[in-house]
Amino acid sequence: MSDNADRILCISTYEKGQDFLLQCADMGVKTTLLTLEKHRDGDWPREALEELATMPEGLTKEQVTNTVCWMARGRNFNRIVALDEFDQELGAHLREHMQIAGMGITLANAFRDKLAMRTRAREAGFLVPEFTRVINYDELRGYVATVPAPWLLKPRANASAIGIRKIAEEEQLWRALDELGDEQSHFVLERFVPGEIFHVDSIISDRQIVFAAAHKYGKPPMQVMHEGGVFSTRTVDRGSSDWRELTDLNARLVPALGMVRGVTHGEYIKAHADGRFYFLEVAARVGGAFIADLVASATGVNLWREWARIEIEQLRGNPYHPPAHYAEYAGSVLCLAQTSHPDTSAFNAPEIVHRMKKHHHAGLIVRSQEPDRVEELVDTYSAEFARLFLASMPAPEKPTA
Repeated sequence: MSDNADRILCISTYEKGQDFLLQCADMGVKTTLLTLEKHRDGDWPREALEELATMPEGLTKEQVTNTVCWMARGRNFNRIVALDEFDQELGAHLREHMQIAGMGITLANAFRDKLAMRTRAREAGFLVPEFTRVINYDELRGYVATVPAPWLLKPRANASAIGIRKIAEEEQLWRALDELGDEQSHFVLERFVPGEIFHVDSIISDRQIVFAAAHKYGKPPMQVMHEGGVFSTRTVDRGSSDWRELTDLNARLVPALGMVRGVTHGEYIKAHADGRFYFLEVAARVGGAFIADLVASATGVNLWREWARIEIEQLRGNPYHPPAHYAEYAGSVLCLAQTSHPDTSAFNAPEIVHRMKKHHHAGLIVRSQEPDRVEELVDTYSAEFARLFLASMPAPEKPTA
């Protein structure tokens, strides 16, 4: 007897996306999770899974493809969802190879490759810090002759600020490229624009933004990663021009890059020099660093669950209706801690709604109806976290699962 159940294959080389898996189960979808062997005993909702499959680290794309196609001999996967940033290209490749609906390789690059997304955004008329490919040396010489330093040498495929180098002058650039050797074409060179960094987290359905929340980082993430410090972010005042400009920009840019459905985490910079917003990058996934919990605290919207709902409703041919939400303000404070389980109980403001439980990290989220109160708490707690908990370590050159 044939089995006509809806099935989704989720791929994640990090331990995340539990709410996505739970939502699939709630909607009657049979889900297989493919993750790394070292995450076999992770905090997965096993009751929500049809199967938990694991693979060793370091498999080639061909080996993973063979593994997934072998699994598909006995189960018909209707959709493939890559839950983490570093699995997006693999997910796109598998969809094309198996001819399963969803984002293909070219479209995935617009939300994964920093050169591709900048090129598309600039061609669509959006402000982007001046950038160039790291391929043709005459092109590079022309760039450094006309665009003033400092510049940022960014890996095209890494997430967050991993692997970024700040370049102060031309000789330093050529030394860096010599070190990279054949890897240099996998980088993009971009003008460093001092400013305030914001992120907009969105839900997209039928090429339209149907939900968006704008937040402002404390210290820029690149500064936190490379110089150390406390990571923080808080909801932008919804009555401000920043909120209006950011949400309007995001609502135009994400569909212009080709997004059809799903969730995005976009980052923008408000330049000190001219006060305008510039596009930095966007990913077709839920934001990391507990941003999903932050958005849920401020709005009641669980981005992981909504991502699952969009995929399943589209699979079943049903319209997606965005969830009801509220409009409060939230802020998060997070840092690497010196102890394995730091005690944050001394922080006892009634606005605290979530305490993060992560090995060697201290973190919490506050919520209020007043944006000024959230800003006050985030600023105060950031200083106290730095004094009480903060540990530091060198910024990673490559991601680690």
